[in-house]
Amino acid sequence: MSFSVAPMLILGVSLILVLVGAWVLLRHKWVWQWIKGTAGLALVAVAVYLLLVALNLYSFHELTEETPVATISFRATGEQSYIATVTRADGASNDYRLNGDQWQLDARIVKWKTPFSLLGLKPGYQLDRIQGRYLALEDERSKPRTLYSLKEPPLGMDVWQHAQQGWSFLVDARYGSAAYLPMADGAIFEVTVPPAGGLIGRPLNDSAQRAVAGWR
Repeated sequence: MSFSVAPMLILGVSLILVLVGAWVLLRHKWVWQWIKGTAGLALVAVAVYLLLVALNLYSFHELTEETPVATISFRATGEQSYIATVTRADGASNDYRLNGDQWQLDARIVKWKTPFSLLGLKPGYQLDRIQGRYLALEDERSKPRTLYSLKEPPLGMDVWQHAQQGWSFLVDARYGSAAYLPMADGAIFEVTVPPAGGLIGRPLNDSAQRAVAGWR
């Protein structure tokens, strides 16, 4: 007997078992009740999932053309030590002590997937963290570094994190970082997010412009 006959026999037996099993199950009403109960539980689970997603998305802000997301001002408190005042787009501000010569601001960005993007829904952003950096490699290795989280504890589900891991059918997750810029006493910078993503820091006063010019 040819070897290929065995898989065909197994396939035939499996089909017969499926038909017999289906005939036995469909004769009893409890099967339909089980199917309806399972469907109901699945709908409730989907509803809870969407509720958690919606709660988390409220912590993001809408991105428009060249959205200003924050203004950052610096006050020197010592050698390679500054107080950075981060003022968000909604006017809320917080102070952070940064060590080093340069600063960087990061943000989380979410963009809607198709078909949601076809509805004209705009992407959103959430400030993630701010950090300082030393210019000298020796300082970077030996001196204390500073990094602060700017995001609030997630409400519901962490949509951005799930999208990063490929588990979201709603949004794509991206990480935006401003290029490292110099810290200087009295310097003020504005950070914007262009439509393509990423963050751009721009000097707003003379102190910031002189710091950037001297750094370049």
